[in-house]
Amino acid sequence: MSDTLYQKQTALALDNFQISGQPMPATFIHALGYVKAACASVNHELGKLDKQRADAIWDAAHEVAQGKHDDAFPLDVFQTGSGTSTNMNANEVIATLASRACGEEVHPNDHVNMGQSSNDVIPTTIHVSAVIASNHQLVPAVEKLCDAIKSKMTEAEGMIKTGRTHLMDAMPVTFSQEMSGWRAQLLASIDRIDHTQERLSQLAIGGTAVGTGINTHPEFGARVASALTQQLGHTFFVTNNHFSALSAQDTAVEFSGQLNVLATALMKISNDLRWMNSGPLAGLGEISLTKLQAGSSIMPGKVNPVIPEATAMVSAQVMGLNTAVTVAGQSGNFQLNVMLPLIGYNLLTAIHLLANACTHLADKAIADMQFNDEKAQEILAKNPILVTALNARIGYEKGAEIAKQAYQEKRPILDVAKENTDLSEEELRELLDPGKLV
Repeated sequence: MSDTLYQKQTALALDNFQISGQPMPATFIHALGYVKAACASVNHELGKLDKQRADAIWDAAHEVAQGKHDDAFPLDVFQTGSGTSTNMNANEVIATLASRACGEEVHPNDHVNMGQSSNDVIPTTIHVSAVIASNHQLVPAVEKLCDAIKSKMTEAEGMIKTGRTHLMDAMPVTFSQEMSGWRAQLLASIDRIDHTQERLSQLAIGGTAVGTGINTHPEFGARVASALTQQLGHTFFVTNNHFSALSAQDTAVEFSGQLNVLATALMKISNDLRWMNSGPLAGLGEISLTKLQAGSSIMPGKVNPVIPEATAMVSAQVMGLNTAVTVAGQSGNFQLNVMLPLIGYNLLTAIHLLANACTHLADKAIADMQFNDEKAQEILAKNPILVTALNARIGYEKGAEIAKQAYQEKRPILDVAKENTDLSEEELRELLDPGKLV
């Protein structure tokens, strides 16, 4: 049974750290399995580990990587700052599995942890797990949302609405133009994530305890990076400075910042959707989001924009996680950062939340939303700000007078302009045509 796989060091940590009841994310544990497998194969290549034990460790580590023993990793996120407890948890589980498989004693420290330290294994696993999660979960989800928006842009081609600045009426835009701004934000977020992956791909492995590489082979780190590349299909390479890789977590902070930018974009998009959907009678009512559930326990028939609201809450949570990662990132005292588990946990939690939010927003909000073109045209026809298009002919001051009068009398700008200028109705219609103003 999995509860017998770990050994005494894990049992001690389980007793010592009963703080949140929240274990490290499964994605982190799976990445740690890949790291341990790579280390075993390299130690055999270097003549440090016999083939029987190396193969047994490889197989056991891959079982961990495939999620077959997730319940054997119960340790709290809030533990020793180096993540030593989680590293030993992996060493012990893999050692137990390997020993059973090969019939020889496989020692957690001497064999599974050979040539390694928690101080280089955990920073390495943070990077590897972040790459795996972003490539397999986050980026595909953001791309899905981009595709959903692009499809809606095509559907709304030619539909014009009132633009808004400061939440106040402004010059017209098309629905497609407005949504293109959302899509551009998301595509830029993907670019930022991809760019940061260049540094996430640099691994701390090989630095061991303090960055000097004590008790490991000089080629160990580079070879492990190569082995991980073969396992995962993503190019990893060893850092060019182990002292930085162990003592600082600047790349993790940078990556968290990119996730924070994505959260900011999703918050903006969600709030735009909420405003555009507001009503249906007393709000803007420019779009109608899918009715997913009753919006009130007391007001019959009320429907709320639940998916944008949920996405906005995800965004707020990710912003908070980013703040914690930033604080943790500066906790690199001398040769080691001592908030590594928190950094790994927050990065992977943010990725998980953002990926799910993007998928929900694409499938349950954007995909089925309807454009209320008739309502948008009704509002646009009464927009006195259209007088801006006459500035070159009548001047700013005269335009302001016309706009003020149109507001006060609640009349179309065309009618008021016709009374207060010497421009013909034909010329005014030409100048005020919303289709030409966008």
